[in-house]
Amino acid sequence: MLSLFASLSVTSLSQAQPSEPELPRQMAWTAYNLGSTGYNQAVAIGAMLRDKYNVTLRVIPGQNDVSRLLPLKSGRVDFTANGVATYFAQEGMFQFANPEWGPQPLRLLMTSNGLSNQAVAVAADTGITSFAELRGRRVPYVRAAPALNVSMEAYLACGGLTWDDVVRVDFPGYDAKWNGVINGDVDVAFGTTVSGPPFRLEASPRGINWLPAPHDDAGCWERMLAVGPYFTKHIATRGASISDDNPHEAGTYPYPLLTTLASQDSDFVYSLTRVINENYDEFKDSDPGAIGWALESQVFNWVVPYHEGAVNYWREIGVWTDAIEAHNQSLVRRQEVLISAWDEMTGRGIRDEDQFVEAWTLLRAERLEEAGFDPVWR
Repeated sequence: MLSLFASLSVTSLSQAQPSEPELPRQMAWTAYNLGSTGYNQAVAIGAMLRDKYNVTLRVIPGQNDVSRLLPLKSGRVDFTANGVATYFAQEGMFQFANPEWGPQPLRLLMTSNGLSNQAVAVAADTGITSFAELRGRRVPYVRAAPALNVSMEAYLACGGLTWDDVVRVDFPGYDAKWNGVINGDVDVAFGTTVSGPPFRLEASPRGINWLPAPHDDAGCWERMLAVGPYFTKHIATRGASISDDNPHEAGTYPYPLLTTLASQDSDFVYSLTRVINENYDEFKDSDPGAIGWALESQVFNWVVPYHEGAVNYWREIGVWTDAIEAHNQSLVRRQEVLISAWDEMTGRGIRDEDQFVEAWTLLRAERLEEAGFDPVWR
C-alpha cells in the first residue's frame, strides 16, 4: 500500500481548471450515526457546498453498514461516507453474502486518512505489551460487526494467534465492549484511537496501553494483511495516551470513505472530487478527523477502486500515476470476477440461506483464485 504525498496549491489548480464545476442543487449522502466523526465531516463538507456552490447536501445517518449502503444501492442517495464495510460489500462477504446483496460495484472518490490509528488497546493493569501475550485472554466479539471482528482477528494474527487461542466474549456493540474492558469483563478492545471509549478507559483505574504492530516486523504484517488486507502501516499521533511525543506504531484504514456506485455519472463525480479537494481549507478545522481529507493524505493504492470521474480529476492535477492506474484496473477486474461469480451463484437456485452462503463462499474463492486473485476468505 502506498500513500501519496504531494503538495499542490489551490492557485495552481485554479489555473489548470478555469471552468466552474457542475453540481446539482441538491444531493444526499448516508453517513455514520449522529455525532460520529464521519457524520460531522460529511456535515462540514455540506456546509462548504452550501456556502461556496449553493448546493444543499442532505446527510442521512445510518446505524449500521447495511443501512448506510442500502440507500446507495437502491438509488435513494448519491454517495455514502462509509467505513471499511465498503470493502466487505465489494467482496460480497459477511453481511453482504446473502441473496439480497452479493458483491457490489462500488467506487471511491477520496478518503479521510487522519492522525489516528485503528488499533488494539489493552487495560494497562494487565501488563500485556504484545499481541502474542493475548493467548488465553478474554477478547471481545461484537455481534453483527465484521468490521470490528475481522480487524481484531487481523491483529491477533500479528501475534500468531487466532480466535481459537483466546477466550471470546460476545458484546452487542462498540461502546459495550469498551465498557467491558473498563468493568473488567475483558482485557482488550479494537477501535479508533481518537474515539470516546478509549479515553474513558484511559481515565479509569485500569488505564490503557495500545499494542504495537511494528512496521519492521515482516511476519506480523504478512499475517495481518492475509486477514485484513485493508490495513496500511501508520504512526498515530492522536488518541488516548497517544501524542506527538508518544506516537503509536500500528495500522489504520481510511474513514470515512466517500463512496458511490460505478454507474454514477462521471462528470458529477469529477466535480464533487474537485470541489472537496480545492476547498479543503474551508472544512479542515470542523472536526479533528477532517484533516484526513488533505491531498497529501490520500491513499490511492487501496483495496477498492476509484471511480473514473475521480480518476479523471486526480490525473488532471498530476497525482494519478501509471502504477496507480494499473492497480486500479486490477481492482476493477477483481470486481468483474466477483460479479460474474455471483451471477453464476444466483443461477443455482439455492433457497436455504445458510446453504447459499456456504456455497457462495466456496464458489467466490474458487473463481477468484482461477483469475489469479487472493480470495482472502475461504
